[in-house]
Amino acid sequence: MAGRPVTAAGPAGRTAADDVVTGELHALEALLPEVLAAYDVGARPEAALLNLSENATYRVDDPGSGRRFALRLNRPGYHTPAEIGGELAWVAALRAEGVVLTPPVVPNLAGEAVTTVTPPGVGDRQAVLFAWVDGQSPEPGDAAGLVAAFGTLGDIAGRMQLHARRWSRPAGFDRFEWDLAQTIGPHARWGDWRSGLAWALAGGGDALPPRHGAPAPERDLMTRAAVAVESRVAAFGARPDRYGLIHADMRLANLLVDDGGALTVIDFDDCGFGWYLYDLAAALSFIEHHPAMPDLVAAWLAAYRRHVPLGADELAMVATFILQRRLQLTAWLGTHPHADAVDDVTGHARASLELAEAYLSGTLLPEGIA
Repeated sequence: MAGRPVTAAGPAGRTAADDVVTGELHALEALLPEVLAAYDVGARPEAALLNLSENATYRVDDPGSGRRFALRLNRPGYHTPAEIGGELAWVAALRAEGVVLTPPVVPNLAGEAVTTVTPPGVGDRQAVLFAWVDGQSPEPGDAAGLVAAFGTLGDIAGRMQLHARRWSRPAGFDRFEWDLAQTIGPHARWGDWRSGLAWALAGGGDALPPRHGAPAPERDLMTRAAVAVESRVAAFGARPDRYGLIHADMRLANLLVDDGGALTVIDFDDCGFGWYLYDLAAALSFIEHHPAMPDLVAAWLAAYRRHVPLGADELAMVATFILQRRLQLTAWLGTHPHADAVDDVTGHARASLELAEAYLSGTLLPEGIA
């Protein structure tokens, strides 16, 4: 999950979360000279933070040559070196086979795609340098533009998934799973949605309340929806024609379009093994409650189905995957208090409860939308 640019809060508005972020940024800045020394980026490279989320991403400029790069410092413990290698292998294969444009990886001076440094007391930290890609993420100004953009997302997802299904993965390839346990389980990769819900309903803050800290009516409603999601996903199963390698964060924010209209797919950091239709749910991240959501789903599916046929049983799962993703993001918000993915965490939680109620009543998507 990509983050947004981090800015320091003023002294009067500082929170414990701000202090944690500031401390992490200072540690990263101390690490940059060693990391940059591993690459051919000029004698005096200049690094500027772009965003901080699971990882820290910097723009790196070489004033002497005019070259520009994007440096990613992976969060310790979030990925193994083998998992990072798996991500980069798929990125390279997609580009080499002309499926989509992806940012080229710039090897270090030793010819390696991943650089490992070991700061004192922290453990190994991996870095990857990418060639800079010019462009902006699409930001449609109206519902019609947003619907058209979701058609683009569906088309890209279909092409990438077709590639993933036939691709002969290299020896040692490794990526994590986005299964039920890792998305909405009590020990999920991004945290427990129950704690995230309680945190958001309490107005956010520095610390997560207990997992049962939400008011009973809200907690019970979301629990019933989560149980229904788990039951339906388990019954749906994870056959190879339904579950495989996906981008898992295929949102408009992870597309770059340059002045000539060329489109590049970025941020494969969360790619892994999950349900293919989860890429649709990921496209709706944080906007599942948008009034145009049914039209966005329809546009995505229409474009996707030009590449991948879908049966009635698969189409019937779309609403379930949408709510599964919303639960996953509820956990993510709670464990990332410094992020500004939504303007109002309490309002977002209330909207999530409305989505859960609609899901349980069978009205999350209009009949026949899929």
